[in-house]
Amino acid sequence: MPYHPFSRLPEPLAFIRHFTPNWFAMTMGTGVLALVVAQLPWRLPVLRGLSEGLWGFGVLLFAVFSLLFLARLLLFRDTVKPMLLHPVQSMFLGAIPMGLAVLIKGLLLFGVPRWGEAVHALALALWWLDAALALLAALVVPYLMFTRQSHALEKLTAVWLLPIVAPEVAASTAAALVPQLAPEAARQLLVVGFVLWGMSLALAFALITLVLLRMALHKLPDTDFAATSWLPLGPLATGCLGLLGMGQVAPLAFAGTPLVGAAELARDLGLIGGLALWGAGLWWLLTATLFTHHYLRDDMPFNLGWWGFTFPLGVFTLATFELQALTGMAAFGLIGLLLAAQLAAVWLLVLLRTLAGIWHGELFRAPCLMPANSTALRG
Repeated sequence: MPYHPFSRLPEPLAFIRHFTPNWFAMTMGTGVLALVVAQLPWRLPVLRGLSEGLWGFGVLLFAVFSLLFLARLLLFRDTVKPMLLHPVQSMFLGAIPMGLAVLIKGLLLFGVPRWGEAVHALALALWWLDAALALLAALVVPYLMFTRQSHALEKLTAVWLLPIVAPEVAASTAAALVPQLAPEAARQLLVVGFVLWGMSLALAFALITLVLLRMALHKLPDTDFAATSWLPLGPLATGCLGLLGMGQVAPLAFAGTPLVGAAELARDLGLIGGLALWGAGLWWLLTATLFTHHYLRDDMPFNLGWWGFTFPLGVFTLATFELQALTGMAAFGLIGLLLAAQLAAVWLLVLLRTLAGIWHGELFRAPCLMPANSTALRG
């Protein structure tokens, strides 16, 4: 490793001009790992400190990335249009609200014991901001796909899922807020959460179908897109987690109202639906593992897309622990522990490779600004 940082920057100030929304996938992976560590069955101070430290690291990353992204938008406004029209880079705009959503959930988990009940009001305000950003990504990016961007079936990858899954991630976070709110506000939040969940999951199933068709007809994408094979696990796992969480808090939110019966039904159907989505996610987890072994034989080049290995696996791990808590079945707990260990190993590997890429400066290469107009997942 050279002693001088940024030795491979493509140009001065590339860390701003070439800063891409891909970087927010790092906050997604770090935030979800913090939540997974907090769910481990051992109530040890070291684990509590580790999970809170990871969450704090995620908050720091999100703040730094937000400043760099805003600096790009303000200082290099000529790069905004190429970013929006790029068929891959634009998809990662959905990573911004998804990264914020997991940090909001961590704020409720770690912030309340440290700073008190006032954290609830902050978390609620941030959630509404997150929901608005998620909805914006889910509407604007597909609109650009349909009207301005250039796409083809043989170039389709699961990265298309990123903007439309953002509302679903916000919905899964809503469940953690509901118990802290007054009944009327809780009901409002839960209704919006179910709407966001339905909007996201329906579109996700449609896109996953297209991804399966693309792979059957044109086989796996290039090694630059190896991590995208894990992305369909994300909406399946988040859909499971959101349905379980919102179903469990629905009776509390609608207690004493004419909809209490429907809320209890949502709780029961949430468990059944959650199990079904978990089963679909398990198939994709095993299939994506086989895909990764296939890619490893081809010497996958590192890029920021590798963070796509972390978040889907992390959310599936959280859903697995939630099913263990609701069903009492020890098998879910064992599977969750194995997945947590895998997530920690993958996160550490990708983090180390990312830090090396930051030191060299080679990760600061926005695809839409490079001469070849590459569509690789480089940042």
